[in-house]
Amino acid sequence: MGTINAGDVQRHVTILGWLYIVSNALFLVIGVFVFVMVTGVGLSINDLEARSILLVVGPSVGLLLTILAVPGLAAGYGLIARKPWAHMLAIVLAILGLLNFPLGTAIGVYALWVLLQSTARDYFAAPLPSSA
Repeated sequence: MGTINAGDVQRHVTILGWLYIVSNALFLVIGVFVFVMVTGVGLSINDLEARSILLVVGPSVGLLLTILAVPGLAAGYGLIARKPWAHMLAIVLAILGLLNFPLGTAIGVYALWVLLQSTARDYFAAPLPSSA
């Protein structure tokens, strides 16, 4: 894979930002779905032991998936808005995402390829152009 020239950095960073937003929004939806479904099943079951287990597992897993989705949503927003903090956050999430096969691995490899180049560092270090 080659290097990205300065003109293509904005396009790749925007694509990467949307990839983070879409994939983590999907993660968030799955977390809400697990919370609602498992908790709902737990509330509708007459078995006391199963109910107590499901009423712990549903909210716990749903909350965990939601907590895991929030940094990715923030990184996606930050990349699109060209926030300097998003550069490092996205790199950390890309490294962690390499373990999430296959989608997280693909996004992680792409993110590392884009964000570890000197043109990307310069892109986030440069001041935003004024809109006046």
